[in-house]
Amino acid sequence: MKKWIATAIALFSMLVSSLVSAANVDAMNPYNLINGVAESAFSRLKADKDVYQANPELLRQVVIEELMPHINVRLAALKVLGPRANKASKEQRDEFTAAFYDYLVASYARILTQYTDQEVTVEPEKAIDAKRKVVSVRVDIVDSARPPIRLDFKLRKNGKTGEWQGFDVVVEGVSMLDTTASEWSAQLRKKNGIETVAKEMVQRAKAPITKEEKAS
Repeated sequence: MKKWIATAIALFSMLVSSLVSAANVDAMNPYNLINGVAESAFSRLKADKDVYQANPELLRQVVIEELMPHINVRLAALKVLGPRANKASKEQRDEFTAAFYDYLVASYARILTQYTDQEVTVEPEKAIDAKRKVVSVRVDIVDSARPPIRLDFKLRKNGKTGEWQGFDVVVEGVSMLDTTASEWSAQLRKKNGIETVAKEMVQRAKAPITKEEKAS
């Protein structure tokens, strides 16, 4: 189940991976953003699938260039820290955010090794109150080998630019950020926990990108 969740999360990466090159993507509307990216996101990985399978390390650059500019990494990092974020110094929060960036790049790169030719369907656009800052957009992943799986992409509106940015994905009710926070919770509670976890995240990020086994 965890492997299939990882595969589904990979599609979150692919849905936003071609945002820069997709000229018709409207980041001012979360539904238009997801729809526009969903129509073009698979092209890069599909076109060079053999290259990435032969050298998965190249997926890091794909993530850095295509995905990370459109993820609110600081918001995601602070949500992983939870209440500890308020007690941490600015330097600690900055260090953790930088480490979490590297951790996400490696995590998404590893997840992208699971790429296959899945199809996606995005829910119809709903009216959004102008004051609303966070929305969820539902996407159903259709895979011929498995039942459809539901993903809810959580996006937050940038108060300065008015653009929407992703910060979490909920896969069949399981939040990626909540799972990450739970994984590191014990270490974060310890003395100097933020610094310790940040260093461990950086070390994990340096591990080679290899193709993970698919769920059976």
